[in-house]
Amino acid sequence: MGVFKVKGGKKLSGSLTIQGAKNSALPILAATLLIKDKSVLHNCPDLTDVSAALKILVMLGCVCVRDDNTVIVDARDAANFEISKELMREMRSSVVFLGAMISRMGRAVITNPGGCELGPRPIDLHISSLKQLGVLVEEADDKIICTAPKGIIGSEIRLDFPSVGATENIIIAACISKGTTVIKNAAKEPEISDLADFLNRAGGKVKGAGSSVVTIEGVNRLYSTEHRVLPDRIVAATYLCAAALTGGEIRLKDCNAVNMMSLLDFFTQIGCMVKSNGKEICIRGKEIYRPTKQIITDVYPAFPTDAGPIVVPLFSKIGGVQSIKETIFQNRFRYISELNKFGANMRLEGDTAVSFGAVKLKATEVKCTDLRGGAALVLAALCCEGESIINDIHHIERGYCNMHKCLNAIGGNATISEV
Repeated sequence: MGVFKVKGGKKLSGSLTIQGAKNSALPILAATLLIKDKSVLHNCPDLTDVSAALKILVMLGCVCVRDDNTVIVDARDAANFEISKELMREMRSSVVFLGAMISRMGRAVITNPGGCELGPRPIDLHISSLKQLGVLVEEADDKIICTAPKGIIGSEIRLDFPSVGATENIIIAACISKGTTVIKNAAKEPEISDLADFLNRAGGKVKGAGSSVVTIEGVNRLYSTEHRVLPDRIVAATYLCAAALTGGEIRLKDCNAVNMMSLLDFFTQIGCMVKSNGKEICIRGKEIYRPTKQIITDVYPAFPTDAGPIVVPLFSKIGGVQSIKETIFQNRFRYISELNKFGANMRLEGDTAVSFGAVKLKATEVKCTDLRGGAALVLAALCCEGESIINDIHHIERGYCNMHKCLNAIGGNATISEV
């Protein structure tokens, strides 16, 4: 198990280039299964979740090669249709392979996926949507067996909730199909648009991605292509918070400000100086911030649930009552008890976490509860005098490339050791 050691109390200043988005890379990697040729992905982050996705592709018969941040997937000989329980449980996003496997092989066998324990995240919406595309589903023991005896058949699907994963699975499954599929109440996240861009580069016909109605006109085949994964907006938010927490000044390069407006609005409202020019964002922090209206997480373009834990350590610098209401995951606030070990004055009130005024955080030892909660603990450690120890950082490594090196590049003091 890895351990983060952070010596805080320093202002962080400098510039960073933001890594590719995990939540974009994973569905795109799944979609490479549709292409009976090579796919080249640039800016593909070197994360444990991405490594798990590549293991799945290899298990299915693909050849995968990584060269720094470029990944090449050759899916010409892919023929297997079952993902092992071990790989399914490595990450929640493994379910996005379902649509690709059914479309390519006509059959898929999976178990329920794993990932962060943030509360019930049933895949019922994925299954019910695929059924509307002509997929037959049965359960045997702990396995879910899907077949498409007549192939994927275009249909109109209205999602009860704008699920990102279900939207991605439908788009991927319907890309090579008979007829046209229309998704209503689709997820609007930028990562959906990035997936559509990849598929369209390969010859797909996906329209409306990024809106609530997405139309996929089925094509006979997709072709070899290259694609650059978009920057990770949650990672960008993390380093913006690092600057705000330490009163520093950071410039983020290769960062799409348009996809982060709800986040940038929050930083501006509490008193940070924020500037952006399309692909760069600059932020300057200070010592104490003013409270703002309650943060309410929701689907894009609202404040993202993944960014909630990232900004909560900033509440320790806000001179008044500040709260955040979580509407997506019922167990999102598991990290709060660990954050309070630093001396944070946080209290849970149902689906809302409340902070009662500015406090001076103190170095301590904590453990990660999940990916974004773990990042929140590292951020809290940055503004503490002395050394803090963050355990169970395998959670963090699911979504951040070399976080300690990035922090050190802007003046931090972070190391990783094994225990």
